[in-house]
Amino acid sequence: MVEDELALFDKSINEFWNKFKSTDTSCQMAGLRDTYKDSIKAFAEKLSVKLKEEERMVEMFLEYQNQISKQNKLIQEKKDNLLKLIAEVKGKKQELEVLTANIQDLKEEYSRKKETISTANKANAERLKRLQKSADLYKDRLGLEIRKIYGEKLQFIFTNIDPKNPESPFMFSLHLNEARDYEVSDSAPHLEGLAEFQENVRKTNNFSAFLANVRKAFTAMVYN
Repeated sequence: MVEDELALFDKSINEFWNKFKSTDTSCQMAGLRDTYKDSIKAFAEKLSVKLKEEERMVEMFLEYQNQISKQNKLIQEKKDNLLKLIAEVKGKKQELEVLTANIQDLKEEYSRKKETISTANKANAERLKRLQKSADLYKDRLGLEIRKIYGEKLQFIFTNIDPKNPESPFMFSLHLNEARDYEVSDSAPHLEGLAEFQENVRKTNNFSAFLANVRKAFTAMVYN
């Protein structure tokens, strides 16, 4: 270190001074002067070398600090990116959980609707079955024929109403609407009270009485 060199230089000065005090000849003084010069020169060279070494060490230390700073900055950036990525993954996980819950809700809703539709179809089939039985029951008594036509409709055809022409048809169509109620249409010939008959059968669900009333209304048209 520089402090050690200074101590060594101080020691050399002291030694030179002691030698100087103990001599009295000009030759010895000249030798001592040369020795002193050589010591100063050697010390200066050593000091210069030490200073350069110290400068290199300072430069290396500063470079090392700079590298450490860069490394710390890089580590912090990677840490921040990692935290950001973790937050994004958590967000995606939450979105996936919400999506999964929504899909499950849709599945359950579809299952409920499917069950409702199945139940309604069964009920509809049962009602149509009862209608067909009623048609078979009244076919001979009322001269009634039932046909399935377009649009899931049933066509009811009465005969034996007009005494002058027993085969002359009197007809109307019937189907179940979205509310699963009876809906009557397309009467031929046109029957004025058909809407009233429709309302009554919806309220009473007495289909046999409905058919009987329609036949009576057609019969009344013939005799009027």
